[in-house]
Amino acid sequence: MELIFSALIGLIVFLLGSAVGSFLNVVIYRVPAGLSILFPPSRCPQCLRPLKAYDNVPVLGWLWLKGRCRFCRSRIPVRYPLVEAATGLLFLWVYLAFDLSLLSLGYWAFLSWLLALALIDLDTLTLPNSLTQSGLVIGLLFQAGQGWLMAESAGAASQLMGGIWGAVLGLWLFELITLAGSMLFGQTAMGGGDAKLAAMMGAWLGWKLLLLAGFLACAIGAFAGGGAIALGLLSRRQPMPFGPMLALGAMLAVFFGEALLSGYVRLFFPGWA
Repeated sequence: MELIFSALIGLIVFLLGSAVGSFLNVVIYRVPAGLSILFPPSRCPQCLRPLKAYDNVPVLGWLWLKGRCRFCRSRIPVRYPLVEAATGLLFLWVYLAFDLSLLSLGYWAFLSWLLALALIDLDTLTLPNSLTQSGLVIGLLFQAGQGWLMAESAGAASQLMGGIWGAVLGLWLFELITLAGSMLFGQTAMGGGDAKLAAMMGAWLGWKLLLLAGFLACAIGAFAGGGAIALGLLSRRQPMPFGPMLALGAMLAVFFGEALLSGYVRLFFPGWA
């Protein structure tokens, strides 16, 4: 009975995540275009006909329609159901790692912001201020809420300051990296939105996990960029979006960060463990 109950909760969490993923598809498409994310309701971008409620069911709606608009038969990108399914799986992973808690609720929001920003950066090479700034503010509120649950006002102040230091470090660190890279290579090394995304990450993760996430992002970026150049998919001077690397680094820090930091300390500083 307990197994059945856990499976049911997991299914509900996945469905919730896929519904959020459906909304993220709207955000990813409309925010860079300067459109409202609330009005008009979901519609076909080709014929502009509003979608039926049953066509808008996450993942299944795309399968029922066989990837085409019901009215004009234009193709619906496969990325829509993939984003919905990926968000559902991320929500489920958070639930399995942290159970049902304020931490899970916060990480659901954080990972949703990261996914939207990563895909927008892939599409447009931009990271909208409206998303990075709102994500930073909510991250600080999350830190304060976590601290309040642990030790009321003193804990809230301590956690909030940790988030603020993480945000400041993220902003300054990546601004310095951008400046150094531009001086070294003679061209813009990183967009201004990357530093703002790093600040948002610091607000959610704190300075230790931010540094880990930044290191992972740089390692992933170096590997992906080097591989793309070697395969002829990217030229050395061609800009590459770094937002997805930062988002992936932050996601890895959420799930594996504490274990990685503990392992690092035990390996290199055994006296501190």
